[in-house]
Amino acid sequence: MKDINFKGVHTALITPFTKKDNLDEERLGELIEAQITSGVNGLVPCGTTGESPTLSHDEHDQMIAMTVKFVNGRVPVIAGTGSNATSEAVRLSRHAQQVGADAVLLVNPYYNKPTQKGLYYHFKAIADSVDIPCILYNIKGRTGVNIETETVKALSDACSNIVGVKEASGSLEQMRSVIDATHGKFHVLSGDDKLSIPLIESGGDGVVSVASNIAPGYIAKMIHLALEGKWEQAREMESQLSGFFQACFLETNPIPIKTAMARYGWCEESFRLPMCTFEREEHRNALYEELDKLEALGAIIRR
Repeated sequence: MKDINFKGVHTALITPFTKKDNLDEERLGELIEAQITSGVNGLVPCGTTGESPTLSHDEHDQMIAMTVKFVNGRVPVIAGTGSNATSEAVRLSRHAQQVGADAVLLVNPYYNKPTQKGLYYHFKAIADSVDIPCILYNIKGRTGVNIETETVKALSDACSNIVGVKEASGSLEQMRSVIDATHGKFHVLSGDDKLSIPLIESGGDGVVSVASNIAPGYIAKMIHLALEGKWEQAREMESQLSGFFQACFLETNPIPIKTAMARYGWCEESFRLPMCTFEREEHRNALYEELDKLEALGAIIRR
């Protein structure tokens, strides 16, 4: 199995659509180039931010294959291949490996609410089906189920290619418990931009970032300052970004970040139903205010 350093910033890519609601390959290629040039450490297609639940199976496969092609080995591609059906997650993961993804990101099964035993066998079956690293994605607020630390530890012991977790439980205490239980040999990445610095301070490795879609270089610098132990500088940058981190969740992700990306020409302001444009105009105005602040810092990437 390829040894990958998962430290740093991994951008949870938006999925750009054309005005005719097809995947926009041109905009995706431009966005990936800007991300890599800005210094991110990895890219994550087909996650929550990428609207994966509303992509067809063919589109899902295509999005991962295009990302691998555009990245061309320069940074790791961590492909979102989770599902609430184990057989579907196995198929998606095998396809991701086949087209050259470096790792897969496996979200908790949603809606069916499995037990911890069910979660163990689900993730183990997927990991056993591929030879590339697997990262668990714990996000109870979206899926209705939490991967308990004991289950994470059991999976890390049983499967050599289950190497980390994206923790979006919102609980720093749980993140710390995973770090302690796995003795620092397991990658723990924050799924929340606002918790990335506290997590690194606790021994974590970085973040799978929503906000870095629009401010990749600035967020990469902040995270690397923290990884280097330069806490005062990292926290100063965090304070400058905190308003934008909050704005990214004024409505359901990826509505705010994709609206921000559309403002600067990186995509159309189009979503797949049931996702849609902002429900409340005051939320759009608040987002734009935070973007103006980032512009003043020189943090925004422009197309």
